[in-house]
Amino acid sequence: MIPLRLLSFSYPDLRQLAADQQAVLLSEDEWLATHYSGQIKSFDDYLKYSALIRPFIKQLVHNILATGADVVMDFPANTMRQRSWFLNLCREAGCEHQMIWLDLSDEQCLKQIAQRRLEQPEQAAFDTEAVFHQVTAFFEPPTADEHLNIVTSEFAGDARYGVKQ
Repeated sequence: MIPLRLLSFSYPDLRQLAADQQAVLLSEDEWLATHYSGQIKSFDDYLKYSALIRPFIKQLVHNILATGADVVMDFPANTMRQRSWFLNLCREAGCEHQMIWLDLSDEQCLKQIAQRRLEQPEQAAFDTEAVFHQVTAFFEPPTADEHLNIVTSEFAGDARYGVKQ
């Protein structure tokens, strides 16, 4: 295992991945739900509150990595700007990273959102097909120029995450 490693991208079973890697899991959804419960009702609300937690997350990640523990981050990396934040965090911490790329169709993503709405009803008002399409309109696939260490996944519910190295 690579020491001081960050893993990112939203991923179906990050709890298991973090446990397998003996890493600390940080989930944007959990932070937002804990700190801004009931206040995220639109995509604009999400953008506002997501930006507010980033400095805290950055400091927390640096502190965790300084102990020698790995960190698994369940944070979106749908745009170059989001990925740039992540890469800068890694550079400042002096750590390696891996980003998990989910190679899924819109249909597969919408299926996962429907399942998540059942499992996490507190997010049901925001986890909608309309929000999915709004967010996907901003999606920018990673490019070689970004210098990301990408692990591709075609997650289909198998026991080992479907990760292809």
